[in-house]
Amino acid sequence: MELRRLIHSHPQSIWLSGSGLWLLFLCALGCVTAEEDKKVISTIGSTAELSCIYTPEKKFILNKLRVFWQIADGSKPCSVVHTFNSGHENQSEQCADFRNRTRLFQDKLENGIFSLLLLNVSLRDEHTYRCIVQKKDVVFRVIHNADVALKVAANNSLPVLSGPIRIHPNIGEEVTLSCNYSQGYPKPNIYWINRTDNSSLHPSSLKIIQDNDGTYSVFSTLKIEANSDIKIGCIIENELLQQNLTILYSENVTNSNSTRSNLLDLNEPGAQAGGVLAIAIVLAGLAVLTCWLWKRKFRHRRSYADVQQNEDGAQQNTHV
Repeated sequence: MELRRLIHSHPQSIWLSGSGLWLLFLCALGCVTAEEDKKVISTIGSTAELSCIYTPEKKFILNKLRVFWQIADGSKPCSVVHTFNSGHENQSEQCADFRNRTRLFQDKLENGIFSLLLLNVSLRDEHTYRCIVQKKDVVFRVIHNADVALKVAANNSLPVLSGPIRIHPNIGEEVTLSCNYSQGYPKPNIYWINRTDNSSLHPSSLKIIQDNDGTYSVFSTLKIEANSDIKIGCIIENELLQQNLTILYSENVTNSNSTRSNLLDLNEPGAQAGGVLAIAIVLAGLAVLTCWLWKRKFRHRRSYADVQQNEDGAQQNTHV
């Protein structure tokens, strides 16, 4: 009660005091005024609108009005986000993180709209913000305050799903699928699903790491036994955005005999004989080609020598 009496009796001195006392002052005032709690979800790089609206009986006179936006959760040593004092914006005490990134709706202040625009939202902006509105009759007094929790989200990329190196796996073979995702926030959930019957599958491995920029990357693998028709989905869930990113992998698998007939497996005796025969054919072809090139080259040299001899004989006849 003593602090509240001091605040109301000397409001100007409190306004000019340090940011720590100013924060205490606002918290005290918030105890005696109606509060408004909201949550805003914004994505990285977008513009967030933090709502603060008070419906007046008549339009406000701006030089008798103060609007103060601050960080209310006490998570940062500097709490001043934006101030409007007696008709003018005062950014001298504004935190460096918010400089040139905050706007009030100047043409709507007299109608009680004190909402704040926060530009180019980043993860470091995830706080609870407080809007304090003061009106001057004889002295300034608080007429409204509102707390707004800003939640930041990111879904900046699509998951990448890759299958086995072999283009056509055999039925019954173990197949490993990989699903990778990056630049997500908050920490995402990942699900594997069999799209043939919509059953969930347990990942063989799962690693979720937080990168230097605060976003999350996901690395997961799934091992399954290949059947005639593989249809697997990898789902990345962002609970905050209530958004799922899904990518599918589909593969028609042939039976083992037809697949192996198109591949050279050096572990089977028949395949070894076929391999030796193929090599012998290739070597024979190379030998024939070599002989043909050698003969062609020899004939070319001989014809050239004959021509040269004829030319020499013609020249001797001319001299005679």
